[in-house]
Amino acid sequence: MSVMDRHDWNERYRTGVRGGRTEPSPVVVAAVAALPPGRALDLAAGVGRHAVWLAERGWRVTAVDYSDVAIGKARDLAAARGVSIEAEVADVTTYEPEPGAYDLVLIGYLQVPADDRKAAVAHAADALAPGGSLVMVAHDRSNHGGGWGGPSSLDVLATPHDVQVLMEAVGLSVTRAEVVERPVETPEGPRVAFDQVVVGHR
Repeated sequence: MSVMDRHDWNERYRTGVRGGRTEPSPVVVAAVAALPPGRALDLAAGVGRHAVWLAERGWRVTAVDYSDVAIGKARDLAAARGVSIEAEVADVTTYEPEPGAYDLVLIGYLQVPADDRKAAVAHAADALAPGGSLVMVAHDRSNHGGGWGGPSSLDVLATPHDVQVLMEAVGLSVTRAEVVERPVETPEGPRVAFDQVVVGHR
């Protein structure tokens, strides 16, 4: 499998469906809606749909993605919605955020090989303030061949247990690690995608 590079993602965000997604994933909403607003870091933020949603609810948000096209769209979306976010272009597998600074770190639908996932989790954990939460939402491994959409390669898919092990290895206490169904409307009718939600705490 060849992992998509920055040019590939820029083209997807410039011309594809990812460039038009402005509403947050209902799975992300359900996972973080009850948290009191504070300072949030949205890694692999794409066009900012989750960062802007958080900002609308009183969070101070930094959005990070390695597609400069996506970050440009995130800034535009925030402006259109009348909220302020910080937005940075960086590779979240190597990005080193301010340590101990965030009440919430969200990693939404980052589908990368195992070593890159491990690095992203480690950096995200370092960014958490005491009592902070790391929320990871992604296409689950079971979605491959069993659910709608998502990556076509198993190389970038994991199980909730895989992610739980990564979080616990960097000192987080995991309170949720499960697969959830996400209804999807398609031109062929309703379908179901299988997502994973893993939540760890500092």
